[in-house]
Amino acid sequence: MSILDAPLAALDGTPGTLGDLTQGRPALLVNVASRCGLTPQYTKLEELQETYGPRGFTVVGIPCNQFMGQEPGSAEEIAEFCSATYGVTFPMSEKIEVNGEGRHAVYAELTPLADEAGTTGDIQWNFEKFLVAADGTPVARFAPGTEPDAPAVVEGIEKLLG
Repeated sequence: MSILDAPLAALDGTPGTLGDLTQGRPALLVNVASRCGLTPQYTKLEELQETYGPRGFTVVGIPCNQFMGQEPGSAEEIAEFCSATYGVTFPMSEKIEVNGEGRHAVYAELTPLADEAGTTGDIQWNFEKFLVAADGTPVARFAPGTEPDAPAVVEGIEKLLG
């Protein structure tokens, strides 16, 4: 089974799968939080969406409250914050768990992939990023502190878009 088939509702509660959120496009999956020191990365994530969306790419924000309670809001509060503060237009999923016994199936498939430093396993913090090919194959992992417009991320996107 592809991770694209994993059930994952949209932030507004609409049932679906990760594939519904990516719409068959290569994607950058990011576990996001509204009250984190890295939250300003939303600006660069939206810039990626605006730059590469027309070329068949999408960012997908995946809210998670597992890191010091930095995403405590309801779906409506998260949506309002992202829209009003950062002008987010990319798809967002329901809030999920990325680590532990309640780890979502998408992250069970993503976490074996090593990041640029060779780290695998549990998500380290908010804003960890995964590049996923259009068929759902995870192709790259980036640590939370890696900016969305870092050369390695942009090169990965360009490679997926051919």
